[in-house]
Amino acid sequence: MKKIVFLLVYVCLVSITMAQNTSEKAEIKVLSRPHPSNKIMLRWAPNTPMSFRKLNTFGYQLKRFTISISGQTLSKPIEKDLGLFKPAEPEEWMKIIEKNNNAAVMAQAIFGESFNVEGQGTLEGIINMSQEQEQRFTWALYVADQDFEVAKLAGLGFEDIEVKSTEKYVYKVYPLVPKNEMLIKDGGVFVGLQDYQELPKPLDLAAIFDDGKVMLNWNYAIHINEYNSYFVERSKDGVSFEKLNKLPYTTLNSGGRVDTKRIYYTDSIINNKTYYYRVKGRTPFGELSPPSEIISGKGLKVLPYVPKISSKEIINDNKSVILEWEFMNEGNEFISGFKLNQSDKVDGVYKTVINTIKPTQRKIQFDELTPTNYFTITAIGKNGSNRESYPVLVQPVDSIPPQKPINLEGKVDSLGVVTLKWKANAEPDMLGYRVFRGNNKNEEFSQLTVSPHLATIFYDSISVKSLNDKVYYKIVAVDQRFNMSEFSDVLTLKKPDFIPPTSPVITSYQAKEGKVYLKWANSQSTDVEKHEVYRRVRDSIQWNLITSLPKDSLKISYTDWIDENIDGGTDYQYLIKAIDDSGLQSTNEDYLTVEIPKNILETGIKNAGTYIDKTNAFIELFWKIIDKESIAEIMVYKGVKEKKTTLLRNVPPVITRIVDEDVHPNNVYIYILRPVFKDGSFGQIKRLEVKY
Repeated sequence: MKKIVFLLVYVCLVSITMAQNTSEKAEIKVLSRPHPSNKIMLRWAPNTPMSFRKLNTFGYQLKRFTISISGQTLSKPIEKDLGLFKPAEPEEWMKIIEKNNNAAVMAQAIFGESFNVEGQGTLEGIINMSQEQEQRFTWALYVADQDFEVAKLAGLGFEDIEVKSTEKYVYKVYPLVPKNEMLIKDGGVFVGLQDYQELPKPLDLAAIFDDGKVMLNWNYAIHINEYNSYFVERSKDGVSFEKLNKLPYTTLNSGGRVDTKRIYYTDSIINNKTYYYRVKGRTPFGELSPPSEIISGKGLKVLPYVPKISSKEIINDNKSVILEWEFMNEGNEFISGFKLNQSDKVDGVYKTVINTIKPTQRKIQFDELTPTNYFTITAIGKNGSNRESYPVLVQPVDSIPPQKPINLEGKVDSLGVVTLKWKANAEPDMLGYRVFRGNNKNEEFSQLTVSPHLATIFYDSISVKSLNDKVYYKIVAVDQRFNMSEFSDVLTLKKPDFIPPTSPVITSYQAKEGKVYLKWANSQSTDVEKHEVYRRVRDSIQWNLITSLPKDSLKISYTDWIDENIDGGTDYQYLIKAIDDSGLQSTNEDYLTVEIPKNILETGIKNAGTYIDKTNAFIELFWKIIDKESIAEIMVYKGVKEKKTTLLRNVPPVITRIVDEDVHPNNVYIYILRPVFKDGSFGQIKRLEVKY
């Protein structure tokens, strides 16, 4: 019976493990980082334990595709094979594992027969065996993130030094695992040297100094895509800093009661001595960020007993208050007494209003209440250290909300970090502010703050590659009675624009009378500033900008435009680009080819006319030449109306009049003048009708 139960448990565990492994599609994720030393660093990794094991055996193939040169997109990308990648042989790992703990962990994860799995032959052993592959996978990717050199040795990283600042590339990492073994999706990234950005400094460093120690904490969630670990530095003079942690410091927080947006670090210090701290972030490629802002303080020996205000009672028509507090009787011998402190702000300057309260006293009356009062009780230690209670608000009846917050302003950096600032409210009983965000100005805003935010600066993180090009914020002020002000004016912030506008589409064209008539549907992006028309002679390399239509011309959905500067007998290609207010161009490469007939030229002649002389029986024809240098001759045709016309004579361009004496009364004569150009093409005809 026991064997049957054991087998059922084993089958269930295997089924669960297989379900977990197949629930997520295997694929390769790729990171990139341009470097100012003219190289591009790449990191990749699979996303499942099973694909990690398979790829360690069969390896990866890395290819680079050159997509554009000097801003011009290539019609066919230039492909380059950058090589095959697999973990180095064990002999290579043996050379460095004695000096590099990360290399030792990676080598054990790849080649080790076991990975700290114990309890074989028991139920615990079966559970551990089912988790071993996940442990290998997790720790291998962790140390790869901590050590770029180890990542390269494991076949998970590469530095491309044969790159140019004028080019942009797509790097693709292909799995070499046979498809009948496992289906793994390739991964890729689009990057160029021009995408380099300086690393941001860590934000919001704070410290709590205590007896012989300090707890540092900072916001790592804002830059979680840039940094995977940190170095903490300490100084005694605020100038010369030294690292406290030899190995990169990181967090494995994943939720629960811990604030997953902050990372914590504790340091031991000597009391009554000032220390200075700062932190630096570290990227998966081993780069260090600029240091954070410096924070300083010192530890103090504290009294082991703390007073706590336990009750408050307002009397005498809101003019007086009776305060009671708790303090362990065992602490009476360590203090010389108490003092009562008052402030109009919770974090303001507290003034001692009653001094020399006896060590055994636990109750006192104060008779000079103001509209807003914060009280603390301080236990005065005999050895010079004091302990103060938390503030308690004593406030007469208050139903008046704070004033509407003003001067809300902000900015969004290229990484999507939003910094909001506003002017602090002047009310003495302020509790804090609530911050709200919306993706549309007219939608219901969502609240970002769980509890009232105390400061007048607030950090948020947004996606800069979403379709919305703006983000909206507003705040309210909250007082100690939880009265809320009106909303501030809505702040509109424009996101950094990485999304080009949608492409305009040419809908129709016509070539006539020596002109090309184009019609296109405008780009539908809301941030379009202008449309640009490019033209080139058919199949030539260089596109030429021939006109730019500003935003005022884009109020309608379609645009009609005429190209009057064309040559006959030439084929032209047209391309319409949309440009947004960030200077980004639409990515369309679909162009229109228009064939221009040779006879669609300037007329060659103008002001043609006739003179009739019935007395002397002749008709005189006259005209003017537009460009004598380009015309070879004028062909003059004659005929009677509704009958065939024949060539009358050819005249050179220097002659601009002829006389026809072969005329008879009561006839309607048709004359046709046709210029012939030196390149053999014909100009437009001039038709004259004369009733004789």
